[in-house]
Amino acid sequence: MKAIINGKIIMENSIVENKVIIFDKGILDIINPNQLQEYTDIELIDIDGKYVAPGFIDLHIHGAGGKDTMDANTEALTEISSTILQTGVTAFLPTTMTMDKESIYQALNVIRELMNRNLKGAKILGAHMEGPFINEEYKGAQDAKYIQEPSYEFVKDYLDVIKIITLAPEVNRGYEFISKMKENNTVLSMGHSNATYKEAIEAIKRGIKHATHMFNAMTPLHHRDPGVVGSVFTSDITCELIADKIHVHPDLFQLLVDIKGQDKVILITDSMRAGCMKEGKYDLGGQEVTVKSNSARLEDSTLAGSVLTLNQALKNIVDNTDLDLIEAIKMVSLNPAKLISVDKYKGSIAVAKDADMVVFDEEIDISLTIVEGEILYNKL
Repeated sequence: MKAIINGKIIMENSIVENKVIIFDKGILDIINPNQLQEYTDIELIDIDGKYVAPGFIDLHIHGAGGKDTMDANTEALTEISSTILQTGVTAFLPTTMTMDKESIYQALNVIRELMNRNLKGAKILGAHMEGPFINEEYKGAQDAKYIQEPSYEFVKDYLDVIKIITLAPEVNRGYEFISKMKENNTVLSMGHSNATYKEAIEAIKRGIKHATHMFNAMTPLHHRDPGVVGSVFTSDITCELIADKIHVHPDLFQLLVDIKGQDKVILITDSMRAGCMKEGKYDLGGQEVTVKSNSARLEDSTLAGSVLTLNQALKNIVDNTDLDLIEAIKMVSLNPAKLISVDKYKGSIAVAKDADMVVFDEEIDISLTIVEGEILYNKL
């Protein structure tokens, strides 16, 4: 049993001081300091006035630490899991790319194998399948030769693993696929899409619940056709944001929050294998990517994922909006937990929830990362 003392605890709706978090695998109690004497044989963790927040959840991450989900082996996923601890991530969805069916299945099989395993790193909650059901017009850094029509047959054996599917609803058989998938718990997300506003709204009516990396790889807002962006603005679906100030201009962060509300925005990294690594040349889905000046690009200058970390995304949101830390934290914890229906046990600091916590300073530099009660990253 352990206890966190001398911290500023970021609860769901407030910051609490002069309290102690008692935990093992889960959060057992939140008590006054004078009640500590009731506990014997307890390890005290003095965080010296720093913040303690719910662990971060990244729903869209291809890789980090030199490894990629599409490497499709235990070593790669384990390395990603351990690398992102330093960024405050305690749970994530390894994200696949538009590649051949066998490569995608191989990655999904490894994810399935590791979902319930203690990796001594961030917990794998399932997979985000980005493509191959996308539109070539907005393929971004995805390889066009592997794009195919949405197919229930393609995914039906992996619905226990796949938590989110990014697709372009306007492509042939897109609506049919959305209707078929309504029977399942998989979140369908609109992305890499050339849909008109009318097509996007129809897709939302049929079952699209989310939008992948808002503003990027989708039809933009136009006054005569509001596009996918407009459909996100005028509906109640959630959306991802890559808040690296490269994929999206920082002045749009506030606009997005004002229109959608803080509970509908989820910060993601879309990080590729160069995340937490030095500048240089890397591979993304079989394509060469150059990482320089905090951006990752293909040879033709197309943005190819990011090298963003989730703690930096959080800081960028706090610095560029009027949100306070309590509100912004939800975008990396409770909001993603709710989207994939794990909020009963993850996403906030509360008694009976998993002891997934992160400790950081005013700059959101990570000092401590705890996954289901285990201290797995410690720079206190």
